[in-house]
Formats: sequence, structure tokens, C-alpha cells
Amino acid sequence: MQSVSAAHHQRHYLYGILMAGVGSMLFSGKAILVKLAFGYGANAETLLALRMLMALPMFWAIYWWESRRKAMSPLTWSDRFKLFFLGFLGYFLSSYLDFLGLQYISVGLERIVLYLTPTIVLVISYFVLQKIISRLQWYALVVGYLGVFIVFIQDASSTGISAWLGMALVFASACSYATYMIGSGEMVQRIGSVRLVVYASTASAVLSFIQSSLYNPSAIFEQAQGIYWLSLLNASLCTVIPMLLIMIAINRIGSPLVAQAGILGPVSTIFLGYFILSEPVTWIQICGMSLVIFAMWLLVRNDGPRKKPPSSSELNDFDGAEPLH
Repeated sequence: MQSVSAAHHQRHYLYGILMAGVGSMLFSGKAILVKLAFGYGANAETLLALRMLMALPMFWAIYWWESRRKAMSPLTWSDRFKLFFLGFLGYFLSSYLDFLGLQYISVGLERIVLYLTPTIVLVISYFVLQKIISRLQWYALVVGYLGVFIVFIQDASSTGISAWLGMALVFASACSYATYMIGSGEMVQRIGSVRLVVYASTASAVLSFIQSSLYNPSAIFEQAQGIYWLSLLNASLCTVIPMLLIMIAINRIGSPLVAQAGILGPVSTIFLGYFILSEPVTWIQICGMSLVIFAMWLLVRNDGPRKKPPSSSELNDFDGAEPLH
């Protein structure tokens, strides 16, 4: 009986790792699709609106399914206002800045910068919330940002001054999402991660539609057919599906292990950028990426296979941590 239980636990753990890894790679594929859509002449405003509008019915289908499984407490107007603001920060502003940045830098550098989001959370928590950062965490911060700088050298050598603009935009995107992560902790605990994601993504869809309409009222109806297919793939395969996989993985193995499996995101993006977009892969880039991955590993290195489900506090630390970038 004990061996059967151990085998079941091991299988449960492996499935969780697999879901986390696949989810991370699918999230990272967003940058490839956005770059391809730029090739059709689309702009960031239209692409963001199409992505969020196409994802919206899928998110609400998940919400409907979840509401059938368990009762949900009603939301107050204060909750709705907070959710709208979180949606603006985490899913609209962050995604828009990221889309803008992708016009100037490679997908590999974009994903590596976004991968630093947990370190930005640490820094904000240290200066704003007065939380203590250990010596090891400081080392991880230094190593991580050194790695990003090394990868940045690769982009700057080929694109020049525009690389600085792209880097600044994507880093601002990561900062916006880090702020969302800090602000969403209490809301996740109270209303649940599914409701948080659905309401925040709804706010983002509304805001992105308004922005696109102000930019060009008919833009979302006048795109080439390829842009609609790429946006549908972005909304489903690189947004909703990986979000579900990450949430299931967190419940199976806990957020630290999901974060470790997330290293597949930047790795897969760099090589997909090479095969699909013909972006160069150099030893400088690989060395920088390795430093960033090592830095993230330092932050979560003490976690291994679990013998019990993660606690609610652990879930709160990571729920929604994979951005809709």
C-alpha cells in the first residue's frame, strides 16, 4: 500500500512539473506571435485589443465552470474598483508596455527581462513594505541583473539606440506586473485566483478596446486574416490554456517548484526566436540567460517534491504570477 501511495505521489509531482513547464513555454510563445503579427503591419494597440477580446469569453467560461463547482461570495463595489485597478496594472498597462517593447528588442531579451519580475517584487517589498531581503537574495538580484545586461549587449550591438527604448519599455512592463502581484495578494486570498484573473482580464479587455477605438475606431475589423489567426492563437494557446496549466500545477506542487519549472520559458523563447524569427543566438546571449536562470534558482533552491499539498499562503505568493504578458 505504501509503495502504491509513493508511486501516486511521484506521478502527481511529475504531472505538476510537466504542466508548469508546458504552461511557461506556452506563455513565452506570445512574444513569437506578436512579432509575427508586427510583420503584417499591425500595431500594439490593435494586437492587445484583439488578444484580450478573444480571450474574454474563454475566461468567463472558466468562471462559469468554477462557479458551478463552489459557491462564491458576492463582491462589494470596493472589490470591483480594486479589481479594475489591478486589471489596469497587471493585464492592460503591463501587456501594452510589453507589446511596445517587442517592436525594438528580440524575443529572447524580452522574456529574460520579464523573468526578473520576482526580483522586482523583492525590491519593491524591501523599499515600500520594509520586508527583509537576505544576503542570498541580494546575491541573486545582482547575478540576475548582470545576466540581463549581458543579453542586452547582444541586442544593442545589432539594433543600437532602439534597444535602450525596448529594454526600458519591457522593464516598465515587469515593474507594472510586479506591483500588480503585490497588490493582488490580499484579493487572491479573499475572492480566489480564478475570479481575480477573470475580472482583471475583463478590465483589461475593456481598456484595450477603448484604447484601440481611440487610436482607430475600425482597426480591429480591418486587419489581415493572418493577424486574426495569430491573435486567436495568442488568446487561447498562449494566454488562457497556460493560465489553467499554471494554476493546476500550483495546486499540485506549490509555487516555488512552478517557478523553477518556469526556466523553460526564456530558454524556449530564445530558440523559438532563432528557428521562427531568425533571431541570432550567440554564446554571449546564452551566458547571460544562464546567469538569470541561476539567479532565479537561488531564490527558490530549497524546494523539492512535496509530501502534502501547498498551503494557502504559498498559493497566494504565486497565484497569477505568470503574467498575461
